[in-house]
Amino acid sequence: MSNVNIDNYLDSHYIHRSNWLRAAVLGANDGILSISSIAIGVAAASDTREAIVLATLAGLVAGALSMAAGEYVSVSSQTDVEKSDIEREKRELEEMPEEELQILAQIYEKRGLKKETAMQVALELTEYDALGAHVRDELGLNEISQANPLQAALASGASFVFGGALPFLVTLFFPIKNMEYYLYGLAILFLANLGAVAAKAGGAGIMKAVVRITFWGTIAMGLTALVGHLFGVKIQ
Repeated sequence: MSNVNIDNYLDSHYIHRSNWLRAAVLGANDGILSISSIAIGVAAASDTREAIVLATLAGLVAGALSMAAGEYVSVSSQTDVEKSDIEREKRELEEMPEEELQILAQIYEKRGLKKETAMQVALELTEYDALGAHVRDELGLNEISQANPLQAALASGASFVFGGALPFLVTLFFPIKNMEYYLYGLAILFLANLGAVAAKAGGAGIMKAVVRITFWGTIAMGLTALVGHLFGVKIQ
């Protein structure tokens, strides 16, 4: 282990991919599922390709913008809370450094260090980077957990477009007759591949991810198709 570059070693762990991977998988999954569901619902109530394509395209554009905006607002709110807590820690370190040192030592003691060792660690880390130690060990924030709003928004929006484009292409080129069945079958195939890729990238079990994503995808698209049939309104 002495010859291992610590930065390269840490970067090899899957957790370092969690932020962008979560946003990308969520966006692609939502794109496939949402756009397929819209297309299936309209196809179940329409005999014309134009109506299906128009509804699908509108859903693709609106969904991508909604996903990007929603992800940006959500992550920005999280970032605002994190920044507020960091500013509070700065003030507390300036106003009551001894109390903060004791808090840090107690944290290490609860993690299993002896009281004397915990205090020594707290002293050394405070001398090295007091704010960094408190942000990491008291607030639980680090480079991995801190999300980038713009990065999350772009990953989510772009992946939604990628995922949604797949069923959109189906509405353009596959036969209008039994269109909902083509959409359902190919959407399940797309979702299964997405689940496998996401599991591979995250170091998780592939079969479990594929079963989970296809199961819920089937329910969502099935219910949407049912709504289209139940209303029985033919779109000309």
